[in-house]
Amino acid sequence: MRHINERYVTEAFNEEGQLTQFDIETPADFNFAYDVVDDIAVNDPERRAMVWCNPEGEEHVFTFADMKTWSDKTANFLAECGIGRGDFVMVILRRHYQFWFVMLALQKLGAVAVPATFMLKEHDLTYRLQGADIKAIIATSAGDIAATVDAVVDECPSVETLILVNPAGAGLTPQDADGTWLLPADEPAGPALSGPEGICAAPVARDGWRDFNTEVRAASADFERRETAAADPMLMYFSSGTSGNPKMVLHNSGYALAHLITAKHWHNVRPDGLHFTIADTGWGKAVWGKFFGQWLMEAAVLTYDFDRYDPADILGLIGRYGVTTLCCPPTMYRMMTEVNVDEFDLSSLEYCTTAGEALNPDLFDFWREHTGLTIYEGFGQTETPLTVGNLTNSTPRPGSMGKPVPLYDMRILRDDGTECDTGETGEICINIDPHPAGIMMEYYRNAEKTAEAMYDGWYHTGDTAWRDEEGNYWYVGRNDDVIKSSGYRIGPFEIESVMLEHDAVREVAVTGVPDPVRGFAVKATVVLADGWQGSDALTQELQKWVKRQTAPYKYPRIIEYVDDLPRTVNGKIRRAAIREQDQTHHASQKTPEGLI
Repeated sequence: MRHINERYVTEAFNEEGQLTQFDIETPADFNFAYDVVDDIAVNDPERRAMVWCNPEGEEHVFTFADMKTWSDKTANFLAECGIGRGDFVMVILRRHYQFWFVMLALQKLGAVAVPATFMLKEHDLTYRLQGADIKAIIATSAGDIAATVDAVVDECPSVETLILVNPAGAGLTPQDADGTWLLPADEPAGPALSGPEGICAAPVARDGWRDFNTEVRAASADFERRETAAADPMLMYFSSGTSGNPKMVLHNSGYALAHLITAKHWHNVRPDGLHFTIADTGWGKAVWGKFFGQWLMEAAVLTYDFDRYDPADILGLIGRYGVTTLCCPPTMYRMMTEVNVDEFDLSSLEYCTTAGEALNPDLFDFWREHTGLTIYEGFGQTETPLTVGNLTNSTPRPGSMGKPVPLYDMRILRDDGTECDTGETGEICINIDPHPAGIMMEYYRNAEKTAEAMYDGWYHTGDTAWRDEEGNYWYVGRNDDVIKSSGYRIGPFEIESVMLEHDAVREVAVTGVPDPVRGFAVKATVVLADGWQGSDALTQELQKWVKRQTAPYKYPRIIEYVDDLPRTVNGKIRRAAIREQDQTHHASQKTPEGLI
């Protein structure tokens, strides 16, 4: 072991083993690919970096030496394509192992990686390519994203190079009636690609595109370290805004180091463990749980390159590969409750975490009952790593995000900049004087939005919460999502959390509907669990359910049942879309008698 996680951090703990200090020192020339991955590759070459598999049966175990070799070959190929320091490269690669080769190679070249989801449509893609002057696109041949690129690339003059990756599966191979994969007889796929000889062995041909697999296999593995700077842009995400065009969130290499707090003290990753975060690589959560912090801990990650989420598949992987730490959103945990969890071997699991939405107490209790494990919640943004969390050796309060991590000086502030009292809702803000590692550099090419978020020495997150007597933070909602009704400020998160405890509710979004008397009335848009149907009787039952567990003024006066909730391309619920629709249609909604 190289003990890399100790090189850049000063830590301190109290008598209970709880983290009290976490200060990061980022060397001026720090580069995650060279100083972490290549360091391990040279000095501990057989250390396992990633276990990768897909539903079709292909499997690989990559060591850190493998990651160095393949990222060096990829860097040589990309350099030959004209990609260099400061160039912006869009990466749309699902959960293919080539994503890791590309990300490391771009860091070695000093280029800026711009991960994106394969679900982008033409308008989404055009906005992103033009907005960031993307120079090259590295995309998967799975699905239709290459066709989407072809449809818009002529409108995006900055794009010089298109590179296509054949994943040879990704869970998209046709199946017969028995569920057997119909693997092509004349192309390498499935178990035949397992092992070293199968890496990047599946070619692809498409007009106007270069074949990543073929050209990377042919590239030299000799690559000399190039000059880069930690302060240079390294990574950019398009934020999943609930309204308007997404902002471009720019990070430097301090962001990679800051994810030590994520992996070491929240995920509880240990060097001899196997961590499994299920996020797609188009989301920021992927580098939270499948890249930076885990490899800084010299730990391996499990990656499953699937198309559609199946809780039984995921649970089966835990026992099959010996997963020790797991992180997935509450929705995925909830879907696991719909299968017989006790049928699966989860004995290797040591620690579980979640983030992104409400974790209702029933789910918290269910998981502990069936696995013996607590789910530890955390909070962060595209603009940050983990900033609030139930860290190791803490005692979570179900529904609370936890406490601010010691990497940051964090406060809950009023609109006038003064600190809120205990129990008072305000905006979560982070001290950026001096600018700490992990907080975004800026909203790229948007000085106005940057100034709105960063001023008076604070980064204003736009998220609201309140703090209890013990210092735990309780999420309320985005500033734009808070409902003002009859003089009350009502956060959707709490109501959603309560409603998710009811067996009938699979997903829910709470919004405000214009009301001539109250200003806004609370509305719940509900996706029902299997076996339930919407009715007036169920509406009244759900309303009474909320009134029994929260202040009566918070209950949803309107409940609408839908098949799906509107989401951003990054998967977050678009409450703004519900609000926009209701501005036109709210007059047709009725409030049941006796519940006013």
